[in-house]
Amino acid sequence: MSAPAPIIIVGGGIAGLSAALAAAPAPVLLLARASGTRGAASALAQGGIAAAIDPGDSPQAHARDTCVAGGFHNDPAIVDLLTINAGDAVGWLQDIGVAFDREPDGRLQFCREGGHDRARIVHAGGDATGAKVMEALVAAARAATHIERRVGVDVDGLVLRDGQVCGVCVTRADGGREALHGRAVVLATGGIGGLFAQTSNPADADGNGLALALAAGAAARDLEFVQFHPTAMALPGLHSLPLVTEALRGAGARLLGTDGASLMDGVHPLADLAPRDIVARRVWQAGRDGGAWLDAHKVGAAFPQRFPTVFQACMDHGIDPRVQPIPVTPAAHFHMGGISVDADGHSSLPGLFAVGEVACNGVHGANRLASNSLLEGVVFGRRLGALLRPLADGGQPRGSFRMVRRKPSLDAAQLDYLRALMMQAMGPLRSGATLQAALQDCTELAGSGWQGELAQRMLGEALRRTASLGAHYRSDAPPVG
Repeated sequence: MSAPAPIIIVGGGIAGLSAALAAAPAPVLLLARASGTRGAASALAQGGIAAAIDPGDSPQAHARDTCVAGGFHNDPAIVDLLTINAGDAVGWLQDIGVAFDREPDGRLQFCREGGHDRARIVHAGGDATGAKVMEALVAAARAATHIERRVGVDVDGLVLRDGQVCGVCVTRADGGREALHGRAVVLATGGIGGLFAQTSNPADADGNGLALALAAGAAARDLEFVQFHPTAMALPGLHSLPLVTEALRGAGARLLGTDGASLMDGVHPLADLAPRDIVARRVWQAGRDGGAWLDAHKVGAAFPQRFPTVFQACMDHGIDPRVQPIPVTPAAHFHMGGISVDADGHSSLPGLFAVGEVACNGVHGANRLASNSLLEGVVFGRRLGALLRPLADGGQPRGSFRMVRRKPSLDAAQLDYLRALMMQAMGPLRSGATLQAALQDCTELAGSGWQGELAQRMLGEALRRTASLGAHYRSDAPPVG
C-alpha cells in the first residue's frame, strides 16, 4: 500500500513553516531552495510583530492603523482576522521558543514604528526578530515527524488534472527533474523584491511562485502595489541592501537631507514615523538632490545592544552609527499584491493555495503597515494549515493531466537590465510616460524569460491604475480621496 499523498508546501519562510506545523498530523512535504533560514526574507526582518495585547491597546485600533496605512484599499474583514488573532500568534510563537524582549519587570516590551498610533510592536533580540522567529520555526519543523523537508530544489512547474492542481514539477540541484503528487499545493514563496535594482530582500525573492501561478492561469490581485522601505543602507553597486530598521526612528532617529535639515518636518503630522510610502517618496526625492541620511546618534552607547543587526552592518561598512549619520535609500521591500486568495488561502485554481507575501487576500491594501508582515505569515499560515489538516487524500486523480512550467530564466545581463528598468519605472515615484516606455522595453524580455513576463504584467497593472493610491504614487495623477 502506497504512502498517502502529502500536502506540498513550496517555501521555507515564516508563512510556509507556520502552515506546515499547523497541518499536523497530516503529512507535509516542504520544498525550499535553501536549507535552514538561508534565502528566506523572513529571517532578514528587523521589525517585530504588531499585536494589540497591551491593556491600553485594542485590535480595533490596530485595524484602524492598518487601513489608514493601506489607503483604505484593504478588505476590512481580513484586517479584523489579522488583528484579532495577533495575540494568539504571539503566544504560539512564545510556546515554540521565541523569547520576545521584555522590560526589567518581566512585561513584554512594546516599540513604536511608522504608521502606528502607539507602541504595539514586540521584538526579539532587538532588531533580529525575523531571525529569532525563523530559528524557532525551523527547529520545530525539524522536530516534527509529519514534515519531510527537501532543500536545494526549484519548483518550476505545476501538475494539473482536469483543471485541478495535484502536484509540482521540481528541478534538483543536480539538474534532474521529477513530478511530485500532493493532495494540495501551497505556494509560500515570498515576494518580488529581487526584480528591482535595490532591494532589502534576498536576490532569489524574485516572484518565482507568483510567476508560476500566473502561468497556470491563477487570478492575481493588486500587482501594482510594491512597498519600498525608506531606509535601506545606501551602498552603490550592491543589489541586496542591509535594512536600517524603522524602530530606530521610533527611538528618536531623524531623516536629514544634504543641508542637515529634517526631511519629514511639514510633510506629514507623524513626521519621521509617517507611513512608509510617504517617507520612501521623500527619501527618494532627497536622493535625487544629493542624498539622505538617518541621524541615530540619540540611541547612543546602547546602540549595539538595542539594534545589533544594524550596528554590525554599519560597522562592516565603516560607519559608526553612534556618532555618524547612516546614508539611506529606498529599496523594494514588500509586495502587497500577489496571487488572489480568500481568507482561507484558496486561489482561483482548485487544489492551489497561497499564503504570505506571494498571496494577496486584501489585508495590506495599497501599502503595508509596519510589522504586519511576520504577523500575516503566522496568522494566515496557521489558519491555512488547520484548514488543510483534515483534507482527505483522494489518491491519484483521474483524467487527463498537463504540466505547466515557467519560461526559462533571463540571463544575467538581461536580469540586470530588467532590475534597473523596474527601479526606474515602478519605484516610489511613477508616471504614465515612464511606465509606458518601460512596458515597451519589457516586450523582448517577456519573450525571453519568466522574470520579464512577470514584470510586464506588473507594469501593465500599474499603467492601468491612473490615480495615485498608497505605494502606487504617480506624479502625473492626483491621489484618490
